This record gives sequence, structure tokens and C-alpha cells, in this order.
Amino acid sequence: MTLAFIPFRLPRRRRCSIDGGNSNQRKMLKLMKLRSASAFLSRSYGSGSVPQRKVAVLGAAGGIGQPLGLLMKLNPLVSDLSLYDIAGTPGVAADVSHVNTRSAVAGYVGEDQLPRALEGCDLVIIPAGVPRKPGMTRDDLFNINAGIVKSLCSAIAKYCPHAIVNMISNPVNSTVPIAAEVFKKAGTYDENKLFGVTTLDVVRARTFYAGKAKVPVEEVNVPVVGGHAGITILPLFSQVTPKANLSDEDIQALTKRTQDGGTEVVEAKAGKGSATLSMAYAGALFADACLKGLNGVPDVVECSFVQSSITELPFFASKVKLGKNGVEEVLGLGTMSDYEKRGLESLIPELKGSIEKGIQFAS
Repeated sequence: MTLAFIPFRLPRRRRCSIDGGNSNQRKMLKLMKLRSASAFLSRSYGSGSVPQRKVAVLGAAGGIGQPLGLLMKLNPLVSDLSLYDIAGTPGVAADVSHVNTRSAVAGYVGEDQLPRALEGCDLVIIPAGVPRKPGMTRDDLFNINAGIVKSLCSAIAKYCPHAIVNMISNPVNSTVPIAAEVFKKAGTYDENKLFGVTTLDVVRARTFYAGKAKVPVEEVNVPVVGGHAGITILPLFSQVTPKANLSDEDIQALTKRTQDGGTEVVEAKAGKGSATLSMAYAGALFADACLKGLNGVPDVVECSFVQSSITELPFFASKVKLGKNGVEEVLGLGTMSDYEKRGLESLIPELKGSIEKGIQFAS
């Protein structure tokens, strides 16, 4: 198997100081990456073959869906990749199918083909919906995307009720409760298999912290809890590793930038798009973690917006241990700074309102 690009976490190795280097050095580094990937698969699955896993991307012709489809095609854990949208999918599928990796690719278009796209899926990723534009609030997004999510989840309940569902469609704080209510009405709800993807908040927090602290970004780990919009996004920089001696002002600025990361991209694109590429990357990272959990890889832990009892709210984002049945354990918040405790108190009312809005819409 040849992996030209691996966006997923591999076992850490000693860093090479090449800084460009000559062609032989670059070839050696590439070979090390490929060997590292092979070693990872061997340790995870022994001498047998990697399990067959079908993954569907709903909204695959959109700004997030296209790069996400490509990244999933590059994932060696995917054997069948199902790309679905209301238009444009055959071309996207044909394009992605030419990439010489393991998974077979099929494109499906329109409601009539949605059942075929979903049947037999182990994992369904939903980036479907409209992107946020300048001046558009997440409430504006809700009015459009809520109906899309409700329709797609009704089909999931019918055609692949046991699949893990990764919700990317915004506002996640409301679309996850909508999905839960749809599944409950269908009698298929499994709280361990519904995830709101908040990984982009974690990716941003890591990137921004590494830049400010002048530490290697690949070594940074910081949990992000709460929700997936504005002040409901709470990075716990007090728990970051490796620890740097940043001032309180720096931490507050990093928190604010993480919360406003989506707006930063929308404004930078001047109304011509939102955070599509970074969201696709983050979505692929979380999907990879779910597949590893399904395949029995131990100690897979990511932050996600799930049904939870660690706060008064029915859904909350925190660190989650993943396994063969989805959520194995929702982990606690740990020790928080006074600043973070105040942030938690502030986000609860807003997140509660978003959750209730989703439940009321589904009802």
C-alpha cells in the first residue's frame, strides 16, 4: 500500500533536522513516513488484513465535502467510500476514484440514491448544508441546515441505523440534538454513536498556542470543552502540554481567537467562503479516530460534543474515549483555572438555549 499523504496521527519518532536538504534526504524522510504508517497498521491489526469499513460523506460535493472525501480516500482504514449530495457527486466521485489508494469510491446523487449510499455504512459523516457568510449568525444557519440534517438523519435511521454518525453541519450545538430526537422517534438512537465534530476547535487551539508559545505544534495537546460556537468553545489551556509560561493576557487572547476562529476565516475570504479546508482536515482526523476505535485500537481519546452527564446539560463537548461501540467513556473536565471556571459558567446558558432549540425543532 502506498500512502502519498497521511494527515492522521502516527507514532512519534525522533524529529529529523533536514530543512529542505538534498533529494536523498527528502526521499529518506518520505520512506520513514511510509514505514511508520505500515508499522502502525501492523501493530494495530497484527498480520491479518485491515477490517472492511464503509464510510459515507453526505454533502460530498460541497466546500467541506470535496476535500473531506479526498482525505477519507487517503485513509487506509477505509475500504468503501460513498459520496452523496443533491448534485455534482458523480464528477467528484470520478475525480477522487483515480487516487491510487485502498478504498473503492462510488458517487450518489439525489434522494432516490441516498438509500444505496447509506446501506452497510459503518461511519456516516455529515458536512451537508450551507456555509456561514459575513454577517450570518449561527441562528441564520440553523434555519437552513436544520431541515437538511433532519432529513438525512431520517434516512440514516432507516438504512444504516447502527452506523456511527459524525455531525459537522452547523450549528453543531443544535444539529446534534436534532439528530438525537430523529433517532429516538425512529427507535434507533444510540447515545454512544452520535458525535458532534468539534475537532476544528482543538486544531485551532493547538495551532494558535504553538505559535504563541514557540513550541512544536505536533507536540501540543489541549482539550477544548463546551460546544462549537462562540463563547461555548472553551479551550482548557491550563491543561495544555507542553506547558509554556504564558501570561494571563496571552491565554485570554488565545481563548478569544479560538472562539472566533470561524469568523476569522469568513472575513479573510471576504464573503467567498468559510472554513472549509481546515474543517475537512479536522473532520478527517476525528473520523480516523472513530475508525480506529471501531477496529479495537486502544486508548483513542478525542474531544467531541456528545450526550453527557458531566454538566447539567444533556449534551456537552469534552474528552471522549472511543471504542468498538463508539463512546466508551465520557471523561471529566479535570482541574480548571479560575478563568476557565468563569468561562464555563458563561457558556452554559447559551449552550442550553442552542440545545433546546434543536430539540424543539425536531419535535
